Order: sequence, then C-alpha cells, then structure tokens
Amino acid sequence: MNIYQLRLRWNFLLLTGAVSIAVGSLLYTHSLIQELSEEEHRKMALWVDAYRNLVDAEDDDANLDFYMRVIENNTTIPVIWTDENLHIIDTRNLDTLKVKKAGYLDARLKAMQDKYPPIVVRFDGQIQYIHFDDSLILYKLVYYPYVQLGIIILFVLIAYFAFSASRKSEQNKVWVGLSKETAHQLGTPLSSLLAITELLKTQDIDQTLVNELEKDVARLNSVTDRFSKIGSTPTFPMTDVGQAIIQSLMYIRKRSPDKVSITFTPPSQPVMAPLSETLFSWVIENLCKNALDAMGGVGNIHIEVTCGKHIIVDVSDTGKGIPKSKHKSIFKPGYTTKSRGWGLGLSLSKRIIESYHHGRIFVLHSEPDKGTTFRIMFND
Repeated sequence: MNIYQLRLRWNFLLLTGAVSIAVGSLLYTHSLIQELSEEEHRKMALWVDAYRNLVDAEDDDANLDFYMRVIENNTTIPVIWTDENLHIIDTRNLDTLKVKKAGYLDARLKAMQDKYPPIVVRFDGQIQYIHFDDSLILYKLVYYPYVQLGIIILFVLIAYFAFSASRKSEQNKVWVGLSKETAHQLGTPLSSLLAITELLKTQDIDQTLVNELEKDVARLNSVTDRFSKIGSTPTFPMTDVGQAIIQSLMYIRKRSPDKVSITFTPPSQPVMAPLSETLFSWVIENLCKNALDAMGGVGNIHIEVTCGKHIIVDVSDTGKGIPKSKHKSIFKPGYTTKSRGWGLGLSLSKRIIESYHHGRIFVLHSEPDKGTTFRIMFND
C-alpha cells in the first residue's frame, strides 16, 4: 500500500468517525427534545388544572396558595387563551413588544393551532381554549446541535487549512533541501568525470568510447542543473517551445523500445514563451516515460503544440489509460501504480509547470485501453 492509499484510508476513517459522532449527537438531542416536549405538555396540563381549580376554589381553600404558585411558575411556555369563537381573552409569556403589532397575535394563534391541539377548559358552562407552543428554551435546543456541528465543522476546516498550509510549507522546504543536497552531492564526482573525460581525449584510445562517456557526463550535468534550479529561483528567458521539445525528444528516442513511435508536430511559426528549458524538458521526459510505462513498450506517443489564447502542449499516448477518478490523484506526491518508483514524476511536473511557470497541467482526456492526453497550458 503506497502513501497515497494509506492517506485515503485514514481520511475515510476520520470522516466515518466524524459522521458517526454527528449522527449520534443529533439522535441524542432529538430524543432529549422529545422528552422535554412531553414534559412541557404535562406542565401545561397541570397549569390548566391549577387555573381551573383556582377559579372553582372557595376563598378559604387551603390550596389557593399552591394553585397561585403553579400558575406563576409558568414563565417559559407561550400561552394564548381564547373563547369558543377563538376571540383572544388573555396571553402569557409572549414578546411584549411584538404583541402590540397588528396581526402578530392572530399569526401566533394560527401557528399554535397548527402545532398542538388546544386544551379545552369549561368555566360556568362556557367552553374556552388554552393554546400553547414550545418554550423558547426548547426552540433553542432544537437548533443547538446544528449550531454545535457548524462550529465544529468551522473549527475542523480552519484546522485543516492551517495544517495543509503548514504541510505544504514543510514539503516546499523538503523539496528545496533535497534538491540542493542532490545537486551538491552530484557536483563533486561530476567535476572529476569532466576532468577525466578531457584527459581521455588526449590519450591514444578509441574516441568513440570517449564521446559516449562525454554524452553521459553531459546528461549528469543536465540532471544536476535541474536539481539546482528546483532548489532556487530559475530564470525564464524567452524560449522557442518547439525547439525545447525537440531537444528533449532526442534523449527519449534513444532510450525508447523499437516498437514505440514518438512523433512531434511543431508549429508552423516559432512559439516563444518564458521558459526554464532545463525544467521544461524534465516535464516532457516525465510525461514520455509515463507513456512508455503505460504502453508496455508498444504504441505511439504524439506531441503537438498550438498557440492561441494560450500556448498549449498536448502529449498523447496509446497506453492503458487512467480512470477518471484518478485524474487529480496522479499528481499527488507518492501516488504510483508501479511496483517500483516513488510516485514523484508527475508531482514534480505539476510543481514545475504551476509553481514556477504559472501554467497548468492536467489530464485532458483518457479512455481505458485507448490512451491518455496530458495538456500543458502557458499564458501567451
């Protein structure tokens, strides 16, 4: 299992845990609300009974004080008292400012009727109705878990973006440090090889071998130059994109299987763009190497450059294709489908194109067993 798959698994486990906690919290809160609502209904029935008993009680009834306390203790449940024709007799625990507004009481009465059936009360042969609603505390409790989840989600998002920014900063430092160290480590033996190559030119030996050695040394020098530019700020002179691709393909063609055809359609006119040719050639090589792996040593690679609103470089192959779900994942560090490899080629390519050249690189389209086209876009 590679590092990308491991990260996906951990993300899935964390997401599952978060969803479980959220669902559990909502279910518990809903159960609590139900219990409190039933408790308020019982309190409302007790309040009505106390009011009825207070009206029916004699002046010397010993329970008068008890009935008064029950009535006075209802300071949270909104109540509207009406006659049998729904004319409002009295209200309790409603907003004193809103009560003065026209239509407020009628609207509130309609809402109470829609929510709970009224309690029927009979006084002196007359029917009256007690309409009520959930208390403000209960309403707040209904929305509390959503507010709580919102705050938790906001906190998690802030923490995620902070962690992501910190991780990217750390990755940048690792990239720069690794690149500089690699260039430094290659520098000393490369200098020795350059000196040995110059010495061999003066010796009476087969110069063909010396020429091949010189090409390999030049290649090592190019690799060292690439790593040194990754670890520093490269220059971007105006460069002919077509010629830069031709130079890159000279190296790739020599190391490609005989059954692989690599073609390039250069533009009719030179297409100039601010490029670090050393780094851009690295991207072309990475895309071509991935194409060679995808084709299994048999197939076609075609590169085309077009110029319009943007400078576009398309690299197409006839390989096994890339699933649509993986079009973005393949550019992440550590993602690879090969048994060997670090999964850094496309990640480096994305960094070179987007971070250094301020362009874009993405999968334009891909079909299983038919091939893939990568697109690079630069501003004209």
